[in-house]
Amino acid sequence: MSLIPFRRKSSAPAAGRPIDALLSGYSIEVMPRTAAKIADFRSLLPGGTRVYIAHIDGTPIDDMVATAARLASEGFEVMPHLPARLVPDAATLALWLDRYRTEAGVTGALLLGGGIDSPRGTFDSSLQLMETGLFDRMGFDRLHVAGHPEGNRDIDPDGGDHAVMQALRWKQDFAARSDARMAMVTQFAFEAAPVLAWARRLRDEGIDLPIHLGIAAPAKLQTLIRYAVTCGVGPSLKVLQKRALDVTKLMLPYEPTEILSDLAGAAEAGDLPFAQLHLFPLGGIPAAADYAIRHGGADTQPLRARG
Repeated sequence: MSLIPFRRKSSAPAAGRPIDALLSGYSIEVMPRTAAKIADFRSLLPGGTRVYIAHIDGTPIDDMVATAARLASEGFEVMPHLPARLVPDAATLALWLDRYRTEAGVTGALLLGGGIDSPRGTFDSSLQLMETGLFDRMGFDRLHVAGHPEGNRDIDPDGGDHAVMQALRWKQDFAARSDARMAMVTQFAFEAAPVLAWARRLRDEGIDLPIHLGIAAPAKLQTLIRYAVTCGVGPSLKVLQKRALDVTKLMLPYEPTEILSDLAGAAEAGDLPFAQLHLFPLGGIPAAADYAIRHGGADTQPLRARG
């Protein structure tokens, strides 16, 4: 597994460990409705940034494809979400893949179970999407899957991780027999120790899919707590709860500098089991991009200067 490159920089953050190298090559995600509010992504993001497009229940496929085409035309690598429980059947999946490829030039996707309780059709999991064989046949050469460092109650309702580990082993086996390059994109967390322990456990178990660690970008504390509860973030939620009790920090926007500094420490020690970072722009895309620009190196600067 490749590690995030690490280099020293004279202007280290207050915590004492530089984080600029961690932000190099970060990815980010948007929704069609949030993307529509951005006049030009080239004024916010580095050229070639991987941009995931979240497919939320109720979003028309036309909006998804149009957003993908727009982002691709602006010079970004586009990976739409494909939530299994929102796909009615294999014929619809084939149609969507064909549209993404022919109308937007997309050849990659993030495969998810989907954020709804009841499937809309025949698919219930990302494994079932992969079993169709459509991705290889239609030339999708990059497939990412979801990772849950703090558990996934959709798969293991009792809070364990036996089924989750089985699913990850299946996906690793699939990667070995597929033409697609695969990686795992995780849910966001707020504390380094739990996600480091989880990633090291996967490595010890022989699961070596590259891990793209989810990080919550700057946002209001109340916003983050709401998202964290909705998305099932586990033990690291206590970091936000502790912050909420500190009246001096309650009204200040959260920034992920502390967790990034701790991760930089792991990189400095030569044991950072993540390939790159993925930013969740819960406080808005401009805020996430601004944070990367302020704390990252030269390669986090936007493709176009903002005027």
